[in-house]
Amino acid sequence: MSDPAFTLDPRLDADTHPVGELPLSTVRLMDDARFPWLILVPKRAGLADLVDLSDEDAAIMNEEIRLASRVLRDLTSPYKLNVAALGNSVRQLHVHVIARFDDDPAWPKPVWGVGTPATYDPATADTLITRLRAGFGLA
Repeated sequence: MSDPAFTLDPRLDADTHPVGELPLSTVRLMDDARFPWLILVPKRAGLADLVDLSDEDAAIMNEEIRLASRVLRDLTSPYKLNVAALGNSVRQLHVHVIARFDDDPAWPKPVWGVGTPATYDPATADTLITRLRAGFGLA
């Protein structure tokens, strides 16, 4: 279901770890261990906003966002889930699904621009990615 002209924005690629492929989206783990944070990028070229999706793809995207939310909730038991498609720094359409805790470094404000990202050590990232893949049924 991937568009052959699709390429992942280099900034998203640099800031994330690959988790796996859903029918519409590639799933990435943001490399900031302070916040369990997934990014879903629809594999379609030229999309900037949710309204750019076809009706069919929008329905699929909604289901994938809900799936990512359930997977992250099941793995982390957050106080709240944040879901956003901002695109102010990276124009390519991508959706953030972030597990939030009432004691996290940014609470109750948004996670953007708060402190310095804490990159995952390789072993922790690998373990979390394995658990995420299992949650998505990609293992």
